[in-house]
Amino acid sequence: MIRAIAAVDDRLGLATASGIPWSVPADVEHFRSAIASTDVLMGFTTYTEYAAPMAGRTNYVATRGDGALREGFVAVADAVAFLSDHGPGDLWVIGGAGLFAATLPQVEELFLTRIDGDFHCTVFFPSFEADFELVDDQPSPSIDGIPAYRFQIWRPKVPLGH
Repeated sequence: MIRAIAAVDDRLGLATASGIPWSVPADVEHFRSAIASTDVLMGFTTYTEYAAPMAGRTNYVATRGDGALREGFVAVADAVAFLSDHGPGDLWVIGGAGLFAATLPQVEELFLTRIDGDFHCTVFFPSFEADFELVDDQPSPSIDGIPAYRFQIWRPKVPLGH
């Protein structure tokens, strides 16, 4: 199954020029738990944020560049074709914005953490609500100093292949 996972603010913001503008430890744990031991596909900018590949899985990187990637990362020249040919195993698309926009039509489940507020992001998740339906929505407990958030799961309104 192909899944995507992201955290977004009220305007579908993903990040600013300096990175993710919020600190929500439960979201980091949610991300790690969701993708544990499962292959991941990331865009080149996301790849540059990792000092080493995530252990116990294949770390694919969508890149148009000809340069070699660091050890433990596998280059993918065409992410859309790659997902079409991926086969039966699970795969998580973990960002960034361009990769989400290119691959969202192939995503079978979308896991979003919705962070309350406008964090003045400059990088955005693509519009998706016209094509997906909310199937699970779990609010967070209120914790001082941490913005409120919701864990959501969305699925395509029209199942893939129909």
